[in-house]
Amino acid sequence: MEAIDQKTIGKYQIEIIPDDDPMNPRTDYCDPLGSMICFHRRYSLGDKHNFEDPDEAREFLKDKGIAIVLPLYLYDHSGITMSVNPFSCPWDSGQVGWIYITKEEIRQEYHCKRISKKMIERVKGYLINDVITYDQYLTGDVYGFRITDTETDEEIESCWGIYGEEYCMSEAESVVNNIIKKEAIISRE
Repeated sequence: MEAIDQKTIGKYQIEIIPDDDPMNPRTDYCDPLGSMICFHRRYSLGDKHNFEDPDEAREFLKDKGIAIVLPLYLYDHSGITMSVNPFSCPWDSGQVGWIYITKEEIRQEYHCKRISKKMIERVKGYLINDVITYDQYLTGDVYGFRITDTETDEEIESCWGIYGEEYCMSEAESVVNNIIKKEAIISRE
């Protein structure tokens, strides 16, 4: 794929390239904090579950052992995007499920016995970030970078599966700056 952004720092050129085969953050590589229960007739979304229908899931989510439940909304028009907030278009959007976490999962993850209101708000923020990352996956907002030495045309470094174009560029800049620092240390020796 072609670079969508480029930047030169010293003798190093950074290219930001869309990741055309990103890993699914819900299944491929990480252990997400919350669990997503989704229902959609055309898409397989969220995490695998054994609920037959949304009503059965709703009943499960009323359990007193559930600490946080946030709704999941999908907008489906020339692509799909997901959020914990409803979209303004009633024709192409609607609720598709929930993301939740149990009290026991919070206790295990954060090594606490008592779950304070402050902890609930903190974990709620993490669940929202899980949804944002999943949305980036759904919308193709996943990138890689390639760093090339412009004097030799040699590829120095590359990394893929970075969520968010700006974050990808900042990571690449950090790598280049570390390379330049190491070169400066070596040249002084």
